[in-house]
Order: sequence, then structure tokens, then C-alpha cells
Amino acid sequence: MTHAPFRRASLVPCLLLVLVACGKGGSPGPQGGPGGRGNGPVPVTSELVREQDWTDALRALGTVRAREAVTVTAKVSETVQQVHFESGQAVGRGAPLVTLSGQQQQALLASAEAALKEAEQLYQRQEQLARQQLVARASLDAQRATRDAARAQVAQVRANLADRVIRAPFAGVLGIRQVSPGALVTPGTAIATLDDVARVYVDFPVPETDLAGVGPGQAVSGTVAAYPGQRFEGTVETVSARLDAGSRAATVRADFANADGLLKPGMLVEVSVVRATRPALVVPEIAVQQVGTETFVWRVKPDGSVEKADVEVGGRIPGKAMLKAGIAAGDRIVVEGTGKLQPGAKVREGAAAVDAPAAK
Repeated sequence: MTHAPFRRASLVPCLLLVLVACGKGGSPGPQGGPGGRGNGPVPVTSELVREQDWTDALRALGTVRAREAVTVTAKVSETVQQVHFESGQAVGRGAPLVTLSGQQQQALLASAEAALKEAEQLYQRQEQLARQQLVARASLDAQRATRDAARAQVAQVRANLADRVIRAPFAGVLGIRQVSPGALVTPGTAIATLDDVARVYVDFPVPETDLAGVGPGQAVSGTVAAYPGQRFEGTVETVSARLDAGSRAATVRADFANADGLLKPGMLVEVSVVRATRPALVVPEIAVQQVGTETFVWRVKPDGSVEKADVEVGGRIPGKAMLKAGIAAGDRIVVEGTGKLQPGAKVREGAAAVDAPAAK
């Protein structure tokens, strides 16, 4: 019993020796992350960057505009006598739309025509007398002037009467009727809108940097929210001669056939312009990394390590990206396995597919 404390004290050094031994022979702690010094090269799949034929589409939002559009108005102040159209009706060029009351002008026309008839008769009599040298030539000239003035007066009254019949300036589709018989109209009063929509324009902006790839005759396609799944085909007609100083974009006008009238002025159209095929640096889209405002690829250096290469993407199509700057033809970039990389990490080519089954 007197030796029990001594035995307990002697066990302490022994336990410490056992723990030290276990620490030396146990499993090692974690060493570094992927691509760190404690691990081997990161398995990746890479490929060489090379020039390829590139065809993409420029996308923009455009607005439908009628080929011809006008708001029909009156030229004079007068009461509506008769309306010859209904809302939404298609009319031809010159078709009468509204007839205004013209009783006063009819009376003026009758008076002017009577004055013209009398002036014509007097002129013919004086002309006969002048042939017989019974009147002076000056009297005949004065009567001729009177007759011509009467003719001009008749023409003026007839023109005023013509203004009482409002006609369609071109063929098109009328909008909502704004007047009724008996209404008083004045110059500028809207009677209806008239739009020629057999063919329509779609105007859309193109940034200054993309103008070189857009020109008259290029194929254009468009979709609208009102008809999902339906695509409308057209061609570029013209490019604006001026750029907007604020947006640095030019307005491009495309021409679309619209025989069925589905495209209506004011509609929003998602436009796609197919650009010409051209050589460019094309890489798999999965190789391009986007972190915040940073866009980059992992470039493999000659010593087998990787570095970030900031790039500028010039366009995308499904599965592919065209790079405008940041890399050159002949560079090798990482395509698969990018999630494990750090700047300066070593990589080994082609091991990702081989090691994948083993990792399971």
C-alpha cells in the first residue's frame, strides 16, 4: 500500500512515450489545397488555341415602324357631313374618307362659273369686233384679262371644295375613327391614322464596335412576344449615316414582308443579324471563366504550370466562345479541371479522364 503512489507516478512517462510514438507513425495531416506543393500535378484536359472560321449573329432589340404612316387631318374648319370608312378598314390610294359640309363653297362656285360664262361671252364678242376693227385692241386685251381672272376664281373655289373631301394619301390600313358626322373639325384635328403595313421597317441600334459587320442586304430574323415560336425574315435596308452621341450606336433599318399584318407599328422585336464568316480565335465555352468583372482562361506555361490570362470575349455560340484579345494562336489553355487550379499550379495533361474512374 505504501508503494501505490510510486507506481502511479512511474506510469506517466510511459504514457507520454506511447503518445509520441503514435504521433510519429500516425496518418499525416492535410497538406496544401489542390495544386499545392503537397500534391502532385493537377489532372486537366487542355487544347491548343487556333484560328477557326467563325459565324455568329448580332442580337438587338428593335421597334416596328410602318413603311408609310400619317395621321389624317382636315385642312379647313368645317362640319363633318359624311364618314366613308370604319376603324381598321383597308383603303386604296385616293379613297374618300370624310366629306365636309361645303354649301358655301358650292354657292361661290355657282357664282364664279356664272361670272366666267359672262366674261367668255364678252370676250368672244369683242374679238369679233376687233377683227372688224370696230373696237380698240386695248379693249380686247382688257376683256381677255377679265376672262382669265374669272377662270382663276373658278379654279380656286373648286380647290376649296376639293379640300372638303379628305382622301387617303396612300394605300394602307386605317386606325381608330376619331370623328363622327356633325362634328366640327379644324386644321390639325385627327380623323384617323393611316399605316402602310404590307411591308414594315424594324429599326434597331448597333454599337459602333460592331458596325463593320453590318451592311445592306444582310439577312435578318426577328421574333416578337405576341407570336412565340414564329420567326420573321427580312434584310438590312440601310445603316444610319450618324451615330447617337450618347450611346455611340447607329440605327440600322431592316425591311420585313408583312402580308398577313402580324407585325404592327410599335411592336418590340428581338432581332438577329447573321454576320459574315471570318477567321477568329475560338475556344470551348467552358474554358472561359467569369468571376465578378474578371474574364479569363487558364494558360499552360512551358514549365507545366498555369497562369490566368485575361481575355475579351467577342461573341458566343452554343459551346464555343470567340476571343478578341488576351491570348494568341498556339497558346495552350485548360478546358476541363479549371475548378482545381491556382496560379502557379502544376498540371498534367490528359489525366482527368483516366483518374475519374479511380476517384470513385
